[in-house]
Amino acid sequence: MIRLRNRWWIVAASILGVMCGGGPINIFTFGVFLRPVTEDLHIGRGVFASAMLVTNWISAASGPFLGMLLDRFGARSVMMIGAVLFSIAVASQYFLTASLLVIYMLFAFKGLFSVGLSPVSFAFVVAKWFDRRRGLALGITMAGVGLGTAIVPPYTAYLIGAFGWRAAYVGLAAFVLVVGWIPVILLVREPGEDERSPEPIAVRGALPGVSMKEALGSRRFWGLAFAFLLGVVALNGTLTQIVAMLMDRGFALQAATSVLAVSGVAAIAGRMLSGWCVDRFRGSYVAVGFFILPMIGTALFGSGAGGFVPALGAILCGAGLGAEIDLMGFFVSRYFGLKAYGKIFGTMFGIFAGATGVGPYLSGLSFDLYRSYSPAFAFYEVILIVACVIFLQFGPYPFPALPRRAPAPLEGEVPA
Repeated sequence: MIRLRNRWWIVAASILGVMCGGGPINIFTFGVFLRPVTEDLHIGRGVFASAMLVTNWISAASGPFLGMLLDRFGARSVMMIGAVLFSIAVASQYFLTASLLVIYMLFAFKGLFSVGLSPVSFAFVVAKWFDRRRGLALGITMAGVGLGTAIVPPYTAYLIGAFGWRAAYVGLAAFVLVVGWIPVILLVREPGEDERSPEPIAVRGALPGVSMKEALGSRRFWGLAFAFLLGVVALNGTLTQIVAMLMDRGFALQAATSVLAVSGVAAIAGRMLSGWCVDRFRGSYVAVGFFILPMIGTALFGSGAGGFVPALGAILCGAGLGAEIDLMGFFVSRYFGLKAYGKIFGTMFGIFAGATGVGPYLSGLSFDLYRSYSPAFAFYEVILIVACVIFLQFGPYPFPALPRRAPAPLEGEVPA
């Protein structure tokens, strides 16, 4: 492990780790594999999409357990082991058959071990290195999901075109090891007592916050969890269908994948912008603003318009996707503190992860039943409005950033 003095190197390595997590690898390559796999195995899109529910329910059930592992053993150990197991799980998709039992077992395996490179693990580390600029640091870190969405689907499409979909899964597994695992080994670690943020987050040796039990007993926890759940149902239900939907409209695989990649670029900007905003403005207003964007984007996809419209829809949906996970990590730290951050965020993210397969399943079912995504898209508009109403109920932070004490070192430097 390399110990660099500038804490932003932790963020840089975390970006690469998040880029190889369950979002880009499990969810946003799903649409790229959707047509090749279903046509080769002769199964319906709704049937194949139902396997995503298995992946995400397993991942959701693992969320609280992940939080306990992080609090007990630290993020570094969890990530190092988890990345290797996740790579093996991705490679095992090579053995997919038309049997639902085989499909569900392999997708469950992938969901179980995707938690090692979960955004929860990286947020757990980054939140301890930063306080006043925590929103920005988390936003930049979670931009790894957007970067992964911009890079991994086109890479997957190339592998499918050149070597077939089975070999593409093996290529993805290699990507996880090289791009995700190595930076974790070299750079990612938690701060020691003498390295915690120069911005005063707590009395030395004690982190502020509430217990897991107190968090679970609050309306605020369940309101946040439900609002983010609704958001991910709508966003994933739209974004995972982009490639198949555009190919149905006559786009080539690479061209359709490039539209999805645009959403990844927008997600990068969305994460950094949302992180900058929550450090300066009330978080609930920021969340509403970023949920309105995919409402517009989904409507554009539902219109069936061509030209630049699909790319614009991808940009708007990607920006909304970009804000979700880092807003969740930020809200957990400000509403519940850092005392039980791993357990609380792990549980909330588990609920969120459990819903990530719902949207793809609903969209696939809508297509199988009506040969159209319009019914599903109309439903997504409604639930995004409900999520915005929920966000507006939240008030001031119980654990705001503390004021800077006289004179503090530069943001990126660890005190000697």
